[in-house]
Amino acid sequence: MVVAVKPGVRPRDPNFGSGPCRKRPGWSAAVLEGALLGRSHRSTQGKARLAEVIERTRALLEVPAAWRIGIVPASDTGAVEIALWSLLGPRGVDLLAWENFGLAWVGDVTGQLKLDDVRTFRADYGALPDLAAVSFERDVVFVWNGTTSGVRVPNGDWIAAERRGLTICDATSAAFAMALPWDKLDVATFSWQKVMGGEAQHGMLVLSPRAVERLESYTPSWPLPKLFRLTKGGKLDEGIFRGQTINTPSMLCVEDMLDALAWAASVGGLEALIARAEANLALVAAWVAESDWAAFLAAAPETRSPTSICLKIVDRWFAELAPARRAEVANSIVALLEEERVAYDIGAYREAPPGLRLWGGATVAGADIEALLPWLDWAYAAVKQRALAGKERLAR
Repeated sequence: MVVAVKPGVRPRDPNFGSGPCRKRPGWSAAVLEGALLGRSHRSTQGKARLAEVIERTRALLEVPAAWRIGIVPASDTGAVEIALWSLLGPRGVDLLAWENFGLAWVGDVTGQLKLDDVRTFRADYGALPDLAAVSFERDVVFVWNGTTSGVRVPNGDWIAAERRGLTICDATSAAFAMALPWDKLDVATFSWQKVMGGEAQHGMLVLSPRAVERLESYTPSWPLPKLFRLTKGGKLDEGIFRGQTINTPSMLCVEDMLDALAWAASVGGLEALIARAEANLALVAAWVAESDWAAFLAAAPETRSPTSICLKIVDRWFAELAPARRAEVANSIVALLEEERVAYDIGAYREAPPGLRLWGGATVAGADIEALLPWLDWAYAAVKQRALAGKERLAR
């Protein structure tokens, strides 16, 4: 039931944006005091800190020992680009896209690499493409969690265990919040600022032994910029996967990520992180079930993301508005909640249908989600009432 009375309880932390997402509970700048500042990242101590990020990440995500993990430039985007430019070419490629980032990888493969044998499987915001149509005789590129649509693949059962092609998975906003089947993923990428609340510009690249074999047996026909090169003399540059980064990282951000990883381990590791995110999704789902104006953008319950929780407005009044007016209404809700200092950065992605996007990852307290939900009802009712009052005045 939509209410017009302003709620009395506010979230303790109004940060519900999807990236960089909220810092871990209890975070303060004091955790950065031990950062290795003014020192080279190539010093013994610098390399040790970077290697510690890699090994703590491996332990937390339960990545098999045979899979390499490296820190690369330009966040998750850079990690995906390195994988696409370095590995694609020797086989046909199946591309899956159901939101903005998946579409970006389609654009890169078709518009920049200009590969000939490409098949694209697309779906509108809120749905998944036909996963059963994918061929694992080919390379397959997909996102695990659609950050801009709130739609995730439900599991890895659709991925062939015996496959000839590589699976290249953009797992940002999924890693640290969802169970990733490493035996089904030849390449996985993610960043620090999604889920763990780390700072920007640092990406993580995970390679299976099959991906390493491809790197060492195949040379792309196109030139590779230095930032994309993972091999030396035809062999994997193992230093990258021991903390010898391709370019200069921020040791301040490294310290921050080490703090986030230590916190995650202290609360119970991956299982606990997943449970916290799923509990936040359950709170929103219970509220949506009683709402007469909001619904999940993801149609199927098993595909609903517990991190980037995307909501659409289904009120009949809203549906009858012109498209531009619907966007204005959604933006007004976001602005009103920010003005009240209740929720920041919860607007739907600019290419997605007008609505709201709440971050529900493990760093978000369930109590803050519970406090926020009545404010969503209040804001929608307030914006609707203002719009109707304005229309009445114009009619007079």
